[in-house]
Amino acid sequence: MDGTASKEPASKEPAATERPLFTMQFTSSPRGARLARHLTVCRMAEWGYPPTSDTSATVSLLVAELAANAVQHGRLPGRDFHLRLTLDVRTRLIRIEVGDASTRQPRFGSETVAGPEDESGRGLLLVAVLAARWGTAPRTPIGKTVWAEVVADPPEAR
Repeated sequence: MDGTASKEPASKEPAATERPLFTMQFTSSPRGARLARHLTVCRMAEWGYPPTSDTSATVSLLVAELAANAVQHGRLPGRDFHLRLTLDVRTRLIRIEVGDASTRQPRFGSETVAGPEDESGRGLLLVAVLAARWGTAPRTPIGKTVWAEVVADPPEAR
C-alpha cells in the first residue's frame, strides 16, 4: 500500500462477506460495564438497529449481563474485561464475547436458579432464554470468554 487514498466513493452498506466488528477493553467496574452496554447500543445503531429495535434491546441486555458478570465474578485486581461484537451480514448473526481474567466458569443449572426473594442469580437464565446459543471458551493468555449469539431481525433502513 502506498498511502494514497482510494478514489472510489465509500459504500454505506457493508459487502456481503464483510463482518462488522466492535472490540474494546473496559475497566472491571460497574462504570466499565455501563459503558460497554452504552457503546453497544451506539454500535448497534450504526449497524442499522436503533435503540428501540428488539435486536438492539436484546444485544444490549446480553452485553449488560455478561459485562456485569465479568465485573462481579470474573474480576481480578488490575485486570480489565474485553468486549467483542461481530455481525455476520449474510446470516444476520450477532456474536457477543466478553472476556475476563478469571478461569472460574459460570454456573448455570437448577442449583443456581434464584429464589423468589433473591435479588440476583437470574442473569444466565436470561442469557439462555434470549440467546440462540451461548457458551464459554478459554481466553489467552489467561481467563475465559463467555459468548452469546443472537439472530437479528433485518436492519432498518438508514
